[in-house]
Amino acid sequence: MDEKDWTAICILHEEKNLTRSAERLFISQPALTYRLKNLENEFGTRLFFKVKGGIEFTSEGTHLAEYAGEMLKKLQRTKDFMLNMQNEVRGTLRLGVSSNFAQYKLPKLLKEFSTQYPNVQFNVNTGWSTDIMHLLDSSNVQLGIMRGNYDWYGRKTLLHKERLCLISKKEVELDRLPELPFINYKTDSSLKNLINGWWHDRFSDPPMVTMETDRQETCKEMVKNDLGVAILPEICLQPGDNLFTYGLSYKSGDPVLRNTWLMYNEDSLQLSTVKNFIDFLSTRTKI
Repeated sequence: MDEKDWTAICILHEEKNLTRSAERLFISQPALTYRLKNLENEFGTRLFFKVKGGIEFTSEGTHLAEYAGEMLKKLQRTKDFMLNMQNEVRGTLRLGVSSNFAQYKLPKLLKEFSTQYPNVQFNVNTGWSTDIMHLLDSSNVQLGIMRGNYDWYGRKTLLHKERLCLISKKEVELDRLPELPFINYKTDSSLKNLINGWWHDRFSDPPMVTMETDRQETCKEMVKNDLGVAILPEICLQPGDNLFTYGLSYKSGDPVLRNTWLMYNEDSLQLSTVKNFIDFLSTRTKI
């Protein structure tokens, strides 16, 4: 087996579908089938079998996919450290970043960092913070930027605090909020729990939810068209939105804040790309 074999078996194990796997590998399906057949001949066992709508792995195939995944991680770590032995800062920085931070903050930061270190490439995965935590736990990324509070056994640095805000097209009275049409959106459990905690602190009646959207930006567009009110993190709001915004506070008067954290393993500091990016972020007084 070589790197191409490891990659093929891992992607196939993820997709459970030959056509989608071939597309991700940028090869034809017959070429992928031929490679997999050679692997089965090499190990003298069946790795998978076809089922309706896809394939299922045998126990031998699952074991081989796990082995391939570990080998790819070891190879990547070896490449990282080999590049790190050179004097200049070069290599690939693998980041896992929550979607909102990736949309509103990350592009400018990466542009500035790449200007200072032109020999650094970026491999960026974005998604909900729970997804990024999984990538960090499995060592698929070197650094994770997550929003909300999560337990982490490695290094953890607070990057940013932001307030949750009620947004509306017209002026509203917060005490009348349970009477107003409320627009929800899909998000991770951390933000959902923060919003629900504030609501239960202030009101005994539930919100009058009239819409459920799949994204925060869709939710904001509905509010712009005066179809209801919503609660969004401050990072999502721009001056050009032309909305009324109300920073949320608990009954105690404390603001409702959401934290953004930088998380990584101690071992990653041995890599010049990682160390320099962490130092770069630490010099930013406002992220």
